[in-house]
Amino acid sequence: MNLREILALALASLRASKLRSALTMLGIAVGVFSVIGVMTVISGLRGSIESGLNVLGANSFQIAKFPAINFSDPRQRFANRRDIDYPQAVRFQQFMEEDGSAAVSLQLNRGGLRVAHLDRRTNPNVRLIGADAGFVFSFSYEIGSGRNLEPGDIEFGRPVALLGDDVVQRIFPDSDPLGQTVRADGRIYTVVGVLKAKGTSFGQSQDNFVAVPITQFLGAYGRARRSISINVQSPSQAAFEDTIDRAIGVMRLVRELEPEDPNDFEVFSNDSLIEAFNSIASVVAVAAFVISAIALLASGVGVMNIMLVSVTERTKEIGIRKSIGARKTDILAQFLIEAVVLSLCGGLAGVAVGVIGGNAAAMFLNAALVFPWIWAAAGLLVCGGIGVAFGLYPAWKAASLDPIEALRHE
Repeated sequence: MNLREILALALASLRASKLRSALTMLGIAVGVFSVIGVMTVISGLRGSIESGLNVLGANSFQIAKFPAINFSDPRQRFANRRDIDYPQAVRFQQFMEEDGSAAVSLQLNRGGLRVAHLDRRTNPNVRLIGADAGFVFSFSYEIGSGRNLEPGDIEFGRPVALLGDDVVQRIFPDSDPLGQTVRADGRIYTVVGVLKAKGTSFGQSQDNFVAVPITQFLGAYGRARRSISINVQSPSQAAFEDTIDRAIGVMRLVRELEPEDPNDFEVFSNDSLIEAFNSIASVVAVAAFVISAIALLASGVGVMNIMLVSVTERTKEIGIRKSIGARKTDILAQFLIEAVVLSLCGGLAGVAVGVIGGNAAAMFLNAALVFPWIWAAAGLLVCGGIGVAFGLYPAWKAASLDPIEALRHE
């Protein structure tokens, strides 16, 4: 018998026991789906990670009260830290910029605001950012028209504003916003600059904001319970680590920490955000592998069971085939191929559902849509291995039957 005939017989046998075959394939599909689905989501997120977490400018890092990503410690631990207040932030900025070795910008945020001009208004989801002149460059924005915030704006707390592109498109669709006034949270600001569109990050717009001088922000909302985020830009990638070390030392100095005291602030950069994501992704992947391994092991037992039942039901058929010249290797190959085909069909179903489900989740998270070729191929190889490993004993048992005894079987 050639391979084509053996494969045809194997498929015919599986079709003859549709329910049993479907239930066995379902178990395999669940195991493959669990890992393919998770890895599809992770691959999609990895495809967006460089742009999605690239929130800081080149060679930049940030110092803040809270970590950017935190899953291990309760938030209350960080909430009990002292705020980074404005005098501390200004002193830090002066120390870091005194020799021109680093550029420092300060920032505060307040979300959920509605911005209006005449009869036009935005949805109540605009961020009001209190910043200084370094904000634009620290976060990789570009001035589209007008000017940036100036030191005089910060010093005197002038009611001027920079508008993100989303706000401009909403309330100034057909007119020049420069020199116009906007109203945000009951306060009037004069527009002095418009920033070019930057796009989205994980589905969140980076252009839906109004930036005002940080002193104007503090004057409007008060300084109590306000912790300032500090962005530091190293002069080059080569000096990046040295700049971080110096910034930590200066921050400890302005916070008046003793040598034995731990840091009561967080330092993070683009690389540290990506590393944190990779750590989380690795834990999720390991969990998916454990679940998949358990499901596939149970499915392998199911494959062996259905093949043993098939050998028992077809004992007489095996005897007839052997009596007319079928070799032991033919019988072995037929039952082994049945087991492998059963496993691969389940694996293909698991891959298909895993890719569809994973990409659906990726779309919900606004990540890239991908097809994880390597993981799909690995999943099918594992399924093939399960078919061989768990189908070998039933196939050997069928091939070893005595033709005379098999013919007598009822």
